Amino acid sequence: MSSKMGFDLWNEIIASAEEEEEQQKNNAEVVYRRRKPQQTNKDVILNRVRSSEANRLSLVAAKNEKNRVSWNRSLSTRGRTSIAIGACMDIRPQQNQARRKGKPALPKGKVVQPANFDKERKYFQEVDAFDLLEESPSPKHASTWTRGQNEDVLMPHLCSRLEKILISLKLNRGCGPSSSLFKLLKTPNMTLQPIRTFDFSGLRTPEEFALLSTPAINSTQSRFEKILVEGDVLEKDGNSQKGCTTSVCVKDEDCEVIENAVKKLSLASTSASSSLHHVDPFDTLLAVCGLSTPSKLLDVLSNYCDLKSISKIGEGTYGEAFKIGNTVCKIVPIDGDLKVNGEVQKKSEELLEEVVLSRTLNLLRREDGDAYNACTLFIETIDLKVCQGLYDPVLIEAWECWDDQHVSENDHPRAFPDNQCYVVFVLQHGGKDLESFVLLNFDEARSLLVQVTAALAVAEAAYEFEHRDLHWGNVLLCRNDSTSLPFILEGKHMIIRTFGLSISIIDFTLSRMNTGEDILFLDLSSDPYLFKGPKGDRQSETYRKMKDVTEDCWEGSFPRTNVLWLLYLIDILLLKKSFERSSKNERDMRSLKKRLDKYQSAKEAIFDPFFSDLLEDVAVVELE
Repeated sequence: MSSKMGFDLWNEIIASAEEEEEQQKNNAEVVYRRRKPQQTNKDVILNRVRSSEANRLSLVAAKNEKNRVSWNRSLSTRGRTSIAIGACMDIRPQQNQARRKGKPALPKGKVVQPANFDKERKYFQEVDAFDLLEESPSPKHASTWTRGQNEDVLMPHLCSRLEKILISLKLNRGCGPSSSLFKLLKTPNMTLQPIRTFDFSGLRTPEEFALLSTPAINSTQSRFEKILVEGDVLEKDGNSQKGCTTSVCVKDEDCEVIENAVKKLSLASTSASSSLHHVDPFDTLLAVCGLSTPSKLLDVLSNYCDLKSISKIGEGTYGEAFKIGNTVCKIVPIDGDLKVNGEVQKKSEELLEEVVLSRTLNLLRREDGDAYNACTLFIETIDLKVCQGLYDPVLIEAWECWDDQHVSENDHPRAFPDNQCYVVFVLQHGGKDLESFVLLNFDEARSLLVQVTAALAVAEAAYEFEHRDLHWGNVLLCRNDSTSLPFILEGKHMIIRTFGLSISIIDFTLSRMNTGEDILFLDLSSDPYLFKGPKGDRQSETYRKMKDVTEDCWEGSFPRTNVLWLLYLIDILLLKKSFERSSKNERDMRSLKKRLDKYQSAKEAIFDPFFSDLLEDVAVVELE
């Protein structure tokens, strides 16, 4: 019975399988699937038997475990999903992503050696074993470099020692065999006696006058100390010549070597040395001005005019300008605690540099036949004085009268205390500044440009001079009867056609100069607000261009800065000054401006074709 039922079941299964095969042949499938290996009837029968048996077993298990929870919520379909053809479906097979390449296998027989840190370990062991004298001493204070807990040894200033050595070498050059640098450094300290006065009347050449000038703002005092040292050494040498049995001298070659060392060391050292007697910068300024004590303002002004005729003619951030007879007096307050027009007052050492620079430029005005560079285009400094006290009533009255007419932007000078000090510059009257002066025609504009260019070229050749602040308030103009002006550039005598116009360059506060002995300059990097003026303003843009040219290193020589101010003046003439001119005249000035961009100094610019008919060679004129 059972066998019959099983036989019938098998027959039914085989018959149904055959019927399905016939239907598949006759019916077209709508969905295409992956090609499967063809199965025989026997394989189909076995698969159906297995599936029916699996279904039976699952029913039995379900009856026995009705309360069992199944965790087979989803089945993985990886590798089993069919590729169906339908609308908007991408049927392209996806490419396998490239596997990340690993490191190449090492060749056989080679083994990676571990890192060896023996050298580093030995170095740090030596460092750890080293007994530091003091943790992080400050190099700015020599007293912090000590050898014990309770000792305070002040180390001598090496640069000042070498300076004293040079002084002794120059005084005793060529009087004996060369000595070693070690022995020279053992030169004993020399004491100084303060000297209050110094006479400028004997200075005839830039080389002699240059002994008063120095590399930085407050280093002028250092140079003055050196002068004091030389005077003291000369005096001691005369008094102790009999008692001296041996003297240490070196050759010129050794002197040059040490002098170069001093120059290098001085870049990182201060001008004032602990081994030298301290000279107060105010006392130094007094001595340079030929004074032992400050003068009174009225005592100085009364030498040049009747006090009732004093009138104010201008003002600046740091001072006031008064007309005194045929001269102009610039009064600059110094060393006070009271702010001047919102700014801190200048110090004595700052004014000392400007004083020396003004006197040095005066030397260009000499008319002797041996002059190699000369011109009269820089304002003449007639006198320099240091004063102290209140603003006198006549000056107050002149200030208030000017304020009523022009509305002063400066603070009222009545606020100064009775102990306020001033530096008084008595200057030649150069006329009106370019801002307020009215030019008549193109010839006067050309005369202005050629005279400013010639002045800068001469000063460049003589002292590597750069004005660095030649805006239209620092160029004075006046008319006279003269139509020509002589000047000398590197030994070449030239004549300028002036068309009756005379110019004077003033205000050397920001200027830079090399006197042959020292470099005078103002470090403009300490005043960042100077370079933050409004964009598009010609003066502010010129300051920023100077900073780009110098790369914010203001001690060096960059004559290109003079060319930048010439470009500024051309812009002022084209944009802000009205005078009779043609379109051709404007084209000529614009062409000059383009050519100036290629020049690196005023010495190059003075020979531009724009100035060719305004300059005459004296030698050629004499031959004619």
